Amino acid sequence: MEFEGRHALVTGGGTGIGLAIAGALAERGAEVTITGRDLGRLDRVAAVRPRLHPLRMDVADEASVRDGIAEAARARGPVTICIGNAGIAESAPFHRETLDHWRRTMATNLDGVFLTFQAALATLPRDQPARMIAISSIAGLRGLRNAIAYTASKHAVIGLIRGLSEEYMGGPVTFNAICPGYVDTPIVDRNAAEIAELKGITDAEARAYLARGNRHKRLLEADEVTATALWICSDAARSVNGQAIQIAGGQVA
Repeated sequence: MEFEGRHALVTGGGTGIGLAIAGALAERGAEVTITGRDLGRLDRVAAVRPRLHPLRMDVADEASVRDGIAEAARARGPVTICIGNAGIAESAPFHRETLDHWRRTMATNLDGVFLTFQAALATLPRDQPARMIAISSIAGLRGLRNAIAYTASKHAVIGLIRGLSEEYMGGPVTFNAICPGYVDTPIVDRNAAEIAELKGITDAEARAYLARGNRHKRLLEADEVTATALWICSDAARSVNGQAIQIAGGQVA
């Protein structure tokens, strides 16, 4: 088992893509710290999945991130797989966008990855191979209407990945981004409900509307993103670095 005994950390690991990746790593032998703000949810999913370890952590809070990751490393060793997945996706037309919402989106989606990666790197001994993966979005490669803060934050995450890959080039740590389209997760459920109410359509019609945002016109499943993450974490992907890998049913950009 390639991941046997490795310590992985997944932010936003209590639901959706984060939980799917965390569960897959744990099934393959990794000890996985899952983080989030809702400790009750983390406890519930960890109770039924061996090798998942819940940790309350707010990625927008610097002390919470640095203290939390240091605590996890003391318990389970260096973080050799780090998945920066935590994020928020709230829409608003630009003329109604507020600075407060803009800053909150950036603090979670961008600052959260920056802090998580920096704290995870601090746990690594010199010359320790590791994988740092950010979950960006197709919104990191193209613009999305009525989602200016989300779009800007996900573009910035890809810039962070590319900069880090250059800074650490030639070393044992790689940095990559995964850019999924619309994935059938609780976030899509919430977005579909909002669209259905706004447009006066059914939930099924709203989900079909979101699916059209993917090139093949269907919602992705979380296991499609998980398989990509597992590959990047594997030794087979040791030369994959600084990439923004699209999973959207076709070429996006």
